[in-house]
Amino acid sequence: MTTLAEPIQATPGVRRGRAGRLVDRLGGGVVQIFMVLIALFWLLPTLGLLIVSMRGETANNSTGWWTIFTKPAELTIKNYSNLLASGFSSSFWNTVLITVPSTALVIGIAAMAAYAFAWIEFPGRDTVFLVVIALLVVPVQIALIPIAKLYGLLGIFGSITGVVLFHVAFGLPFAIFLLRNFFAGIPRELLEAARMDGAPEWRIFATVVFPLAKPAIASLGIFQFLWVWNDLLVALVFADSANQPMTKALQSQMRQFGTNVDILAPGAFLSLIVPLILFFAFQRYFVQGLLAGSVK
Repeated sequence: MTTLAEPIQATPGVRRGRAGRLVDRLGGGVVQIFMVLIALFWLLPTLGLLIVSMRGETANNSTGWWTIFTKPAELTIKNYSNLLASGFSSSFWNTVLITVPSTALVIGIAAMAAYAFAWIEFPGRDTVFLVVIALLVVPVQIALIPIAKLYGLLGIFGSITGVVLFHVAFGLPFAIFLLRNFFAGIPRELLEAARMDGAPEWRIFATVVFPLAKPAIASLGIFQFLWVWNDLLVALVFADSANQPMTKALQSQMRQFGTNVDILAPGAFLSLIVPLILFFAFQRYFVQGLLAGSVK
């Protein structure tokens, strides 16, 4: 007699339906080709932006970017030279100076906090963790004015430091939540074995937990990097003209030049290519990181 705890076995010799046989036949190369076509279609706007950024203003206003395949002589790097000469390079480095510390600090602080919430017993641990989770629902907009006043009192309003601190503060709740769930799934035996060998908590974190968390850390790094790199709202409020990132520089160019595509297109492509390279470099960890903590 079959019990509820036993899995139901397929009856030998039973023929599968037409839909099942179709899935079996198409489950190999055809599906892979279809997925490759979807990926190429997804990259098509990026290719179009690259071509537009390397065409002159007259060519962009008269014909579409796809005509470059019959007129390759229209390609030029003059747009990028003009863009960099206009001071856009300083905005690029401002973006780097904002994004890299914001990402590194969030990963470092969140990893240590997540380890404490997962494996260290201290009074009020669950209450503090619930407070951290509650901060996930706090919108950025309600904190802009109070923090702007605080930055004014501290003398860091308009500086890169103020922008970095804002991104770190609002990036930590999600980062702690993600990494804590991943750390909680690490077998307890590994940590107990390290404690029996006399390893302190900081050494267990650095040599056992942190290396095992590479998928979750890579996924968190991609999320945080993209959020900060593409941010415009925080930059508009807290960054002055001398410390503005690329998003604010492009927004000011659009207001100043209107439909000047030969200025906006190369700037937009420069702001796009770095996150795209980062994603493809760490995409093998991305799915693993998204599933972090989903199964314990």
